[in-house]
Amino acid sequence: MTPTDPALWFRCPRPRPHATLRLLCFPHGGGSSTAFRAWHTLIPDEVELHAAEYPGHAERIREPLEHDLGRLAERFAEAALPLLDRPFALYGHSLGALVAFETALRLQARGHRPVVLVASGMPAPHLVRPGGVHRGDDATVLAELARLGGVPSELLEHQDLRDLLLRTARADYQLAETYRFVPGSLLRSPITTHRGLADPELTAGEALGWERAGAGPVTHRTFEGDHFHPVTRPAPVVADVLATVTAAAAAVR
Repeated sequence: MTPTDPALWFRCPRPRPHATLRLLCFPHGGGSSTAFRAWHTLIPDEVELHAAEYPGHAERIREPLEHDLGRLAERFAEAALPLLDRPFALYGHSLGALVAFETALRLQARGHRPVVLVASGMPAPHLVRPGGVHRGDDATVLAELARLGGVPSELLEHQDLRDLLLRTARADYQLAETYRFVPGSLLRSPITTHRGLADPELTAGEALGWERAGAGPVTHRTFEGDHFHPVTRPAPVVADVLATVTAAAAAVR
């Protein structure tokens, strides 16, 4: 595979040659394309799902981790170009929302505008909080992961797996904590936000802030569950994503 081969950057275990729309999905920090494993069984044949795989994660574990979000988005945008022969939408959760947003901006600059961006579990780009978790010791990083409830306890019992988790989590926290929004960077596509009602990482006001990230309409949705509700309760999330992207695609025909 070449460095920008779509198959390296996006996993599509269920190709749908006759799909009329492609959905590019970006996982949370520390996550991988497997976060969307259940989604493939919940979408119709008209939609082909491509799940992003971050360098240094999962099957790309031997590759260097990325520490700059802008550079990561640039590489994803380049890899996505061969997938844009039909209408497409982007979905991102947590860190993935920022990566999806910055990727969408770069695609827009190349003349490829998504029909919609769905941003889940992340404050608006200009409200992203700087932080120092990525500079903390192992106990600090593990405590933050435990607070969010995204790490199975059995995973932490194995030293090799724990070390791997810490390596990727620290790099992904750095991506988010050092991210700086460039004022005036507006996505001209519609934006929909998703927020878990028990999510400690996203307030209603921070979700509303996404209205300053787009030049088009912005819609807000809430769901039962915590920060990881798209993984633990995927069905209502997928249903709303499908309704959103279908309506957005119809509007631009």
